[in-house]
Amino acid sequence: MGSARPWWKLSSWASLPQQQGGNDGGGGGGGGSGGKCGDLKQAFWKSASKKRRVSGSIVCGLMLFGLGLISLFTGHVASDLEWWNSQRLVKRSLYSKLDGGHRTPIDIWKSKDANFYYGCSERGSHFSAAVRERHSNGYLLIATSGGLNQQRTGITDAVVVARILNATLVVPELDHQSYWKDDSDFVNIFDVDWFISSLSKDVTIVKRVPDKFMRTMEKPPYTMRVPRKSAPEYYLDQVLPILLRRRVVQLTKFDYRLANNLDDEMQKLRCRVNYHALRFTKPIRELGRRLVTTMRKMAKRYIAIHLRFEPDMLAFSGCYYGGGDKERYELGEIRKRWTTLPDLSPEGERKRGKCPLTPHEVGLMLRALGFSNDTYIYVASGEIYGGEKTLQPLRELFPNFYTKEMIANDDLKPFLPFSSRLAAIDYIVCDESDVFVANNNGNMAKILAGRRRYMGHKRTIRPNAKKLSTLFMARNRMDWDTFSKKVKSYQRGFMGEPDELRLGRGEFHEFPSSCICQKQSSENDFGKDEDHSSKQQILEREPNVLAQ
Repeated sequence: MGSARPWWKLSSWASLPQQQGGNDGGGGGGGGSGGKCGDLKQAFWKSASKKRRVSGSIVCGLMLFGLGLISLFTGHVASDLEWWNSQRLVKRSLYSKLDGGHRTPIDIWKSKDANFYYGCSERGSHFSAAVRERHSNGYLLIATSGGLNQQRTGITDAVVVARILNATLVVPELDHQSYWKDDSDFVNIFDVDWFISSLSKDVTIVKRVPDKFMRTMEKPPYTMRVPRKSAPEYYLDQVLPILLRRRVVQLTKFDYRLANNLDDEMQKLRCRVNYHALRFTKPIRELGRRLVTTMRKMAKRYIAIHLRFEPDMLAFSGCYYGGGDKERYELGEIRKRWTTLPDLSPEGERKRGKCPLTPHEVGLMLRALGFSNDTYIYVASGEIYGGEKTLQPLRELFPNFYTKEMIANDDLKPFLPFSSRLAAIDYIVCDESDVFVANNNGNMAKILAGRRRYMGHKRTIRPNAKKLSTLFMARNRMDWDTFSKKVKSYQRGFMGEPDELRLGRGEFHEFPSSCICQKQSSENDFGKDEDHSSKQQILEREPNVLAQ
C-alpha cells in the first residue's frame, strides 16, 4: 500500500475491489437401541401355556429381531427429521448458515428467497360488506398531517377507523400548513374516483358530506384529536358515542393515530388501501413512468437512493456531520425552532445509530457491498445541506448519478411549486428501482420498504446505522478489504430479505407481515417456515392491477 492518499479519500473509485462469492452446504444423522435377553425371556414364559414348550433361544431371538426392526425404523425417522429440520433452518435464513467460518454471500441485486413469498390482502370470507351511507353511524372527517408519506399513513388508517366505527368516510383533507407548505388537495395527488370505487366493498367513501344533511345539523362538526397509537376499543368507547350523537366528527392531526397491531383482517384492509387504492393521478403516474423508462434505457438496472439531508432534518436530529463551527452554528439556530427538544450529545446520538448517513457514507456502504462505480443511481431528495459540495463524494463513487431534475427537463415544470407531487414522482421511480436504499428511517423509507416487501421482496437496503456509524468513524484505521468485509457483515439482516419479516416487528407499514404469504412448497422448497405458516395463508397471487 504505497499510495500517498488513504483509500477513504480517493477521488477515483473504479479500481476498488468488487464483491466475490462462494457456496456451502449441510447434512443429517442417525440412531440405534438394545435390551437384556434374560428379562424378555422371563416375561414371555409367564404368559405362555405350560403345555407348550418353546426354545428359550428362539424366543430371545424373535424378541431381539422385533426390537431391531423398531430401532431401525425409529433411527431412520430421527435421521430424516434431523435432516429436514436442518434444511428448514437453512431455508429460513439466507444468512445464518456457516461453513468453515464463511457465510453464504449476498446477492446484492435480488433476494434468492423472494420467489417463495408474495403479497396477499384478499378479504376473508367472513369480512362483512361495507355499511351503506344511509345506514352508517355518521360521517367521519379526517385532517391528515405532515408530508406526502406521513399523510399516506393517515389516509390508510382513516379507512380502517371508518370501518371500525361503521362510519361513512369523507375523502381526507391534506395538510397545507406543515413545513412543506403544499396547497395540493387529495384530488391533485391521488385518483379519488379509483380510491372510492376500489374500497367500496370495505368502507363507504364520499367526496363531501351531503348539503342536505349539513343543513339539518344544529351544530358544526365535532372536532377532536385522538392519542397516538389508539386501539380500536378507544375509538368505540370515546369516538363512537360522539359520532352517534353529533353525526359528523372530524379527527385532526391524523397521523399514526391507530394502533400498530390489529387483527389480520384489519391489517389486510390497511394493505388494500396503501398498496392498491392509493393510486396517484394520471399526470403523476405518466411522468414517473417516463423517468423510469429513461433510467432503463441508460442501464438494465439501477439503484434508487432516498437522501434525507435537509437542514431542518439534520438540526432536529441533534447530530454532527463534520462541518465545523459553521455547521454547529447554522444547525443550532434552526434547532431553536423546537423549544421542547432536549440537549443531545452528537457523539452519543451517532453511537446509538440515530444519525442519518451522509451521502458520502451511503456511497461507501454501497461500494463496500459490491456495487461497482459504473452502477446507475437515481437520487431522490429535497434540499441537501451543503449543496453540491456535500454530494460530490457520492458523485465520485457513482459517476452515473441522476435526479428527476436532470432527466425530466421541462416536463417537471408544472409540478415544481408542489412538494408533495414532486415526492410522488420520486416515490414511483424509487418503487420501480431494482434496489432501493435510504439513509434515514423516515416515512418514505418505511412505506417503500413495506411496499417492496409486498410486491415481491425487491431488494431494499436499510443501513445498520448503529454499527456502520462506529465503522465509519474508524475507517481511516483499516484497509479497504477489511472495511468491505465489515460492512457486508453488519448489513446482514438489513437487506430486505423475507426472513427479516417477523410478526409484530416494527411499524406495520414497514413490516406488513399479515399481508405476506408463502407459496406452496415444491421440491425446491423444504417446507413452510413455522413462523409464517401459523399466521399466513396459502392463497393464489393477487394480480397487481395498480402498478404505478
